[in-house]
Amino acid sequence: MALKRGYVAGNFGLELDGSPNAGWLGSCEGGMGTAEVIQEKIGPDHLRHKHLSTTKYEDIGLTFGSGMSKEFWLWLQQSLNQDYVRHNGAVVASNFDMKETSRLAFYSALITEVGFPMVSGSSKDPVRVNVKLSPEYTKFSVSPNGGQQVTGSKRQDIQQRWHCSDFRFKIDGLNAEDCKSVSQVEAIVIKQKVVELSLGEERGAMREPVQIEYPNIVFTVPESHAGTFLDWYNDFVIKGNCGDEKEKTGSLEFLTPNLKETLLTLNFKGLGIFKFTPDKGEAGSEKIRSVRVEMYCEKIELVYGAKATWA
Repeated sequence: MALKRGYVAGNFGLELDGSPNAGWLGSCEGGMGTAEVIQEKIGPDHLRHKHLSTTKYEDIGLTFGSGMSKEFWLWLQQSLNQDYVRHNGAVVASNFDMKETSRLAFYSALITEVGFPMVSGSSKDPVRVNVKLSPEYTKFSVSPNGGQQVTGSKRQDIQQRWHCSDFRFKIDGLNAEDCKSVSQVEAIVIKQKVVELSLGEERGAMREPVQIEYPNIVFTVPESHAGTFLDWYNDFVIKGNCGDEKEKTGSLEFLTPNLKETLLTLNFKGLGIFKFTPDKGEAGSEKIRSVRVEMYCEKIELVYGAKATWA
């Protein structure tokens, strides 16, 4: 029999700038350093010699729901608003006795991707936000026999029930009742590009943010409530009245189950419709006929509500 037993890491907590209470994670991955392999030209010994070059650190992927700390939500908000802030922290894995089993410490991390799931009135799935952190370097350590007691909050009531079916979609200047009839908004993924600068005396590289990419906003609405979107499409696309003054603003709110309080809001700026696609027509179909609408978006801002945080 093996002298050392395997173990299960049942909990994953996030530390941020020394605070152990940044929140609990649904999943985490990546973050390890990898070295690039350089191949030399074949020499007189007829062998292709290889050696290592600079070390690069993978992005850290995090998945979570509500109940993260105010400091963490503020970091997301600042990043989407192009107010870039770097943070040190750690992803701490613990067993079911809440003893630390491993720790991935990260340093000078930037947020490089934020993804929100598709929302749909018929969905039964919980909301899971995906975030990627880009650290300049990391350190991984293990405590296979169980290390120190994890001191992050153990309260369960801080995790608000957050469902993909509880949302409110609005576009300013369009018919409010038609906006309320939107049945589905596709996933929204915002990406921040970074550039790397390798340094002579360091094996790692500095990372600096550059361009941020905002996705198109795509939603589905019953054809019976698509009139206001069709009017905008005809004016903006067909007639060509597509100047900046014709662009619109809007928002997507993630709501609590009672639909009265807002957990999180995504504000859309510089919206321009460019595609209006009715469903494929099929004789004898019993499906409610819908329209798929696509808009470009120049900027997305995040505003978190008090119910999304615990501290």
